[in-house]
Amino acid sequence: MKKIFLLALLFIGFQSKAQLFSTTTGEVSFFSKTPMEDIDAVNKSVNSIINTATNDVAVQMRITNFVFPNKLMQEHFNENYLESEKFPSATFKGKIKESVDLTVAGTYPISASGSATIHGVTRPIELKGTIVSTGTSLALTCVFDVKLVDYNVRIPKIVFAKIAEVIKVSSKINYSKK
Repeated sequence: MKKIFLLALLFIGFQSKAQLFSTTTGEVSFFSKTPMEDIDAVNKSVNSIINTATNDVAVQMRITNFVFPNKLMQEHFNENYLESEKFPSATFKGKIKESVDLTVAGTYPISASGSATIHGVTRPIELKGTIVSTGTSLALTCVFDVKLVDYNVRIPKIVFAKIAEVIKVSSKINYSKK
């Protein structure tokens, strides 16, 4: 996991005037709602970095770090759906589109465009969220939808009614200045 996070650092690129904010304890959760069953899980070990000089952002998480209230759901998620042994991580690499100075305290609605890699499939994605800055720390919140078919996540017909085709993903990531 550290190797992937270091690669993200290289992706963002160090600059002499760069203001880097990072975390290894971000939180990403997801929710699947169907008439038959609701499924939710949370991952509290999310790595992320923001370079305020370039507005680059990178997020990386291990799939096996998602925790479910039901251990059997967690096992099926990792073994049958996300195949976490074969595809151990999910990532987002992108750029905040707005020209905002995140080193200045304030609340900023932001959008980011980039690419998400889930289940070994990389696709372009647009995200909208909010960043609250104190000047020395950032708090990012974001909610977006993921269509399972877009990332080749196949759901067997026998459980198709229990798993939504579109999953709501939420993130709450607190960064500190590096």
